[in-house]
Amino acid sequence: MPVPLFPAFLDLAGRRVLLVGGGAVARRKAEALLESGADVVVGAPTLVPELARAVAEGRLAHRAGVFVPEWLEGAWLVIAATDDAEVNAAVAREAEARRVWANVVDDAPRCSFQVPARVERGPLQVAISSRGEAPMLARWVRERLETELDPSLGALAEWLGGKRYALRVRFPDTVRRRQVIEALIRGPAADALRHGDTAAAERAFTAALDEGATSRGRVILVGAGPGDPGLLTLRGLRALNQADVVLHDRLVSAEVLALARRDAERIEVAKEAGTHHTTQERIHELLVEHARAGKTVVRLKGGDPFVFGRGGEELEALRAEGIPFEVVPGITAAVACGAYAGIPLTHRDHAQSVRLVTAHCRNSIDTLDWRALAQERQTLAVYMGVQGLDTIRDRLVAHGRAPTTPFALIENGSRASQRVVVGTLADLPERAVAENVRSPALLILGEVAALATSLHWFGATPRGSAPAPNEPISPNETLPSPAPKAPALTLAA
Repeated sequence: MPVPLFPAFLDLAGRRVLLVGGGAVARRKAEALLESGADVVVGAPTLVPELARAVAEGRLAHRAGVFVPEWLEGAWLVIAATDDAEVNAAVAREAEARRVWANVVDDAPRCSFQVPARVERGPLQVAISSRGEAPMLARWVRERLETELDPSLGALAEWLGGKRYALRVRFPDTVRRRQVIEALIRGPAADALRHGDTAAAERAFTAALDEGATSRGRVILVGAGPGDPGLLTLRGLRALNQADVVLHDRLVSAEVLALARRDAERIEVAKEAGTHHTTQERIHELLVEHARAGKTVVRLKGGDPFVFGRGGEELEALRAEGIPFEVVPGITAAVACGAYAGIPLTHRDHAQSVRLVTAHCRNSIDTLDWRALAQERQTLAVYMGVQGLDTIRDRLVAHGRAPTTPFALIENGSRASQRVVVGTLADLPERAVAENVRSPALLILGEVAALATSLHWFGATPRGSAPAPNEPISPNETLPSPAPKAPALTLAA
C-alpha cells in the first residue's frame, strides 16, 4: 500500500523557486508561484509571450538554455514542466541529489512533492491531493467544494484573524476559547459577514465574549450507528467535530471514532455482553465531571442511544445534576443490519410487525413474553443474544414458533467484515457454534430472514440455507408463558 503524503502549506514568500520549462504548463505554474510571493526563476530556451512579458516586467528571472544542475543552486524547490521526459528526469534526479523538493508535472513517481488542487477563500485554503494518481478526481472534488463553500468564508477567516489576540487575552483556557470561536463561526457573526455587515459582526463578537465568560459545559448523546461511518447522521458528525471529550463504547467502529476532532480526548467506556469494564454509574460520573469542567462531551453509543443503549438512564443522571444535554439519534442495528443483509424487517406477505428484543443476560430472557414473541407473521430482531441462542430457540419452539422458521445471524453488520449466517430455528445454536459467530451480532428471526439469500447486496455472502418465506409452517403445541412482560419494543406496520 502506498505511503500517504504529508500535507503541508509552504511559505514561499521571498524564497527562490526554479521553474524548468517555458510553455503553457509552466505559465500556469508561474502564476500560482507568483501569487505566493515566491522568487521565481524560469529556465528554458524560449518562453511563451506571457512568461516573456513577466520577465520584461521584472516579476520573473529567466535563464536561457537547456537545464543544467547549477540552476538548482539556492532553490528551495523546483518544478519541471517541459515536454521532454529526459529533461524532466534529469531535473528530478539532480534535485534529489541536492535535497531540493521537486515536482515533475504529470509524472508522480518522480515527484518528491505534489501540487494539490486548491479551493481558495481568502486566507482559507483547502488542498486536495490524490497522490498524483487520479488528478481528474481531485479536480472533481475541488469543483464540488467550490459550489459548497460560501465565498464569505474568506472574509470570516480574515475577521477572525484580527480577533485572535483579544480572544487569547479574554479566554486563556483553550477549551473555552475554542467554544467561543465555534459560536462565532456558526452564529450571527458569520451571518453578518456573509451580508457584508461588519458592524453587526462586531456586536455579535461582543455578545459572544460576554456569553463565553459564563458558558457551561454540555453533553451531546450521539448514536453512532452500527459501524459503517456513512450511516452516521450529519448532526452526529457535527457533534463529533465540536467535542472536547468523547466517551465511546468499545463497539463503536474505529472509522466512526476517527471522525471526531483530532485533539478531542477519547475515553473508552467498554460495555459489552458478558463484560462490563466500566459501570453505568461511573459513566454518569464521567459525563458530569467533564461537563462541569466547561467541556463539550459527546457520549458516543453504538446504534441508537435510546434502543437498548441505556441513553435514558444517562439523561436522567444529567437532569439530576443540571447538565445541559442534546440527543442525536442514530440508525439502530436492526434497521441497518437488516438493510445491509437484504432483509426487509416488514413485508406485506410475511411480517406485519417488528419486535426489538434484548436477551443479553438470564434476567432479561426470563422476563420476556414468549407467547407473544412466538406469534407468526412478525419479525424478531434480537440484540446481544449470541450467548443465549439455545434458550431463545427452546422457548420460542415451546410456545408455538415453528422449528422451520428462518433466521439470519448478522455479525459485524454494515461493516466491511459483515457476515451473514442463515438457517432455521431448529438448528440456530448449532449453526452459530459451527460458524463461530461472535459479538457484535444481531439475530433476525422470521419468514423475512429467508430473503437474505436472494436480496442481500452488501457483499457478505449468507452461509447456510433457509426455507422460502412461503414454505408451510407446522403448528406446535402452545405452553403457558411467564407472567412478566418483555423488555421489548413493538413496531406495528
